[in-house]
Amino acid sequence: MYPHHERAITRLTDHYQNDPTILALLISGSVARGWNREDSDVDYMVVITDDEFARREPHNDLTFSSPDFCDYPGGYVDGKFMNKAFLHEVFQQGSEPARAAFVGARLIFSRDPEIPALLDQIPAYPIQDQRRKLESFYAQMQALQWYMGEAEKRDNRYLATHTAADLVLFGGRMILAHNQILYPYHKWFMQELRRAPDQPAGLLDAIDVLLSQPNKTNSDRFCELVLNFTAWPQPAEGWPARFMQESEQNWRNGQHPPLADC
Repeated sequence: MYPHHERAITRLTDHYQNDPTILALLISGSVARGWNREDSDVDYMVVITDDEFARREPHNDLTFSSPDFCDYPGGYVDGKFMNKAFLHEVFQQGSEPARAAFVGARLIFSRDPEIPALLDQIPAYPIQDQRRKLESFYAQMQALQWYMGEAEKRDNRYLATHTAADLVLFGGRMILAHNQILYPYHKWFMQELRRAPDQPAGLLDAIDVLLSQPNKTNSDRFCELVLNFTAWPQPAEGWPARFMQESEQNWRNGQHPPLADC
């Protein structure tokens, strides 16, 4: 961690530690995980009392961003406020990106003895969902491979580009799920995929080729690489039915957020 990030954290600590409405302060994001650059902002989370949360929530006053805590060019802090009930909710049913936000989080202080244990549990991969997600990602891959053929037949550049990105997303998520690594959302997706220990040889090169030249030949090569990597679980109802349910009719079963964000 750069010294100027440490100084910003010290200022944040001084600012919050004597406030009785603050239960805990965590540093998160790239600074906490060691992925930061010299000019990175400092992400943090503040756990507040239920009364303070009830005061802030009606006004949507649950974020804070300011350059005042930083002494380096372009620096700023970016904070989110939550109560302990939110931590329990993330632990019980949080999406992968919601859980991944707590990976590597550095607890600066806590006035509640339950919070440290919660923070240890939240970033665990939800193994109970692994098979269902792998089946769903498999269905997406099959449908997207077909879409790429349609894009090429119709010379539809938009569809080809969109399909290539989604193929990388769902193929990559199959590999992350196989390795029980949380999907961190788009910004850090490739970072996590690179560190997955069990993946097809040449995966990252195939991704680069597909994204730079989104066509059927490159999509078929990428799909073959991923789909032949292991014996993936497949939906019992067939991939077309699963794809239709989760992509075309997810509005009917209340699936929020969409599969791509879960």
